[in-house]
Amino acid sequence: MATAKLRYVRIAPRKLRVLADMVRGKPVARAIEELRFTQRSGARPLFKLLVSAVANAEQAAGDVDLDRLYVRRITVDQGPILKRWRPRAMGRATRINKKTSHVFVELAERT
Repeated sequence: MATAKLRYVRIAPRKLRVLADMVRGKPVARAIEELRFTQRSGARPLFKLLVSAVANAEQAAGDVDLDRLYVRRITVDQGPILKRWRPRAMGRATRINKKTSHVFVELAERT
């Protein structure tokens, strides 16, 4: 079992959760290929996170069969919000929330 985390990524959690739902429970090789060809902003960070988790599995266990690895758990939590202000009409201002995400992935071998 191997884990990896990605923290403070500047993409809203609801955008990353769509991709996390897409790869959850799938074999790692298939999940990596799907993320490689998905044209959404969060696909690249998740792709790099999965590759990192595979490297962590190889480092920890030494000999890992990539065909048996699958995405056991992947969670996307909200990180801190960067609060910015935008000028509006008649001297007012509107708050712009720039959201961040924390992603945690856990890989396991199928038995």
